[in-house]
Amino acid sequence: MKLGFSREEELFRAECADWLNGQMSGEFSDIKGVTQLTAMPERRKEWEQQLGQHRWSCIGWPEQWGGRNATLAQQVIFAEEYARAGVPGRINHIGIELAGPTILTFGTEEQKRRFLPDIAAGRTIFCQGFSEPNAGSDLASVRTKGQLENGEWVVNGQKIWTSLAHISDWIFVVTRTQEGSQGPKGLSFLMMPLDQPGIDVRPIRQINGDAEFNETFFTDARCAEDSLIGAVGDGWKIAMGLLAFERGVSTLGQQMGFRNELDELIAAARANGAASDPLIRQRLAKAEIGLRLMRYGALRMLSNTDHSTIDGAGLTYKIQWATWRRALGELAMDVLGQAGEIADGEAYEWDTLPNLYLFSRADTIYGGTNQIQRNLIAERGLGLPREPRG
Repeated sequence: MKLGFSREEELFRAECADWLNGQMSGEFSDIKGVTQLTAMPERRKEWEQQLGQHRWSCIGWPEQWGGRNATLAQQVIFAEEYARAGVPGRINHIGIELAGPTILTFGTEEQKRRFLPDIAAGRTIFCQGFSEPNAGSDLASVRTKGQLENGEWVVNGQKIWTSLAHISDWIFVVTRTQEGSQGPKGLSFLMMPLDQPGIDVRPIRQINGDAEFNETFFTDARCAEDSLIGAVGDGWKIAMGLLAFERGVSTLGQQMGFRNELDELIAAARANGAASDPLIRQRLAKAEIGLRLMRYGALRMLSNTDHSTIDGAGLTYKIQWATWRRALGELAMDVLGQAGEIADGEAYEWDTLPNLYLFSRADTIYGGTNQIQRNLIAERGLGLPREPRG
C-alpha cells in the first residue's frame, strides 16, 4: 500500500497547482468558490472546455481520446489540487467519471470516436438515468421500457434524481428491453440525446434552494440502434461496472473538498468562541481523525483494485464518507448556533456551512442508502446469506 508520493509526482502536483491557481486568479476568477452545482451554468461549461483545451479534463484517459495517460497517483494528485484551489465541482462529472470510462471499457471503437472526444473537450455534458420512483437503490426494479423499431430504440418511462439533466446534452439510460423480464435480467444500457420532443425534464427543488436534481420523462423518446452499449441484456453488467468507476479516483478530490469544509468549520469555531467548549473540541477532533482515516482507506482501496469491480474495501467507502459528512453538517450548525439559521442574501442563498448541513442530509440517501450499503457489505463483502426477498 502506497501512502505517499514520489519526488516526480510532487513536481506534477506543483504543475497542477500552478495551472489551476492561475485560472482561478485570472480568466475564471468569477467561478472560484462557487458551491451550488446549478450556479453559473454557461460559465461552468466554458470552464469544462478550458479544461479540455489544455488536456486537464480527463487526464487518466488515453491521449488518443483527449487524456494524458496519467498514472493513478497523478490522477489522485490532480483531484486533490483541483479541490484545494477552490475550483467548483465539475458539471460534467457524470461524463468524465462515469459515461466516458464506461464507453472506454464496454463501447465499440465507433462509439468511442462518436462520444469520447466531445466529452473530453467539454462540448457534450452527460447525466445519468438510473433511479426511478419505484427503483432507487434497487436498480434491478426499473420499469422504463425500450423497444427496437425500424432501426431506433423507442423508450417510454420515467427516471428521477437525474442530476443536472436540465443543462445536459445526453443521458445514459438503463431500460428494460426484454418484455416480461424481472430483476437484473432483460436490461440494456442506452445513450440518448436529451434535446428531442419525447423527453421532458422537470426540476426538483431541494431544501438548500438548489435544483440540481430532476425528474425525466420519456414518451416515445428515440435513439439510434447503435447507441446501445454492449449487447442487448447486458445493462446490469454495464451498470455495475459504471458504479465501480464511481468509487474511483474522484474520492480523493472529494475528500479535499471535505478538508476545506472542516477547515472552515474550525475557523468558525475559533472565531465565535465555540472552540472553547470541550464537547465541541472533542467532536472537531473526531471529525479530523475520521477524515484522515478516510484518506488512508481510500488510498488502500485505490491501490488494491483494478477499478472495474468494487472490492470489499470499496463497498465500505460510501457509507463511511456519507455518515461522516452528515455528522459534520450537524456539528457545523451546533458551532454556528442561531447565526447558522439566517441567510445574509436572498432566500436560500446560504453560506458554505449552512449549505453543508442542508445538502449533507441527502448524502446517506443518494448513491445507495446507508441501509442498502450495509446489505452490500454483508452480502458481497463478507459473503453472508442474502436477505430474504419477498
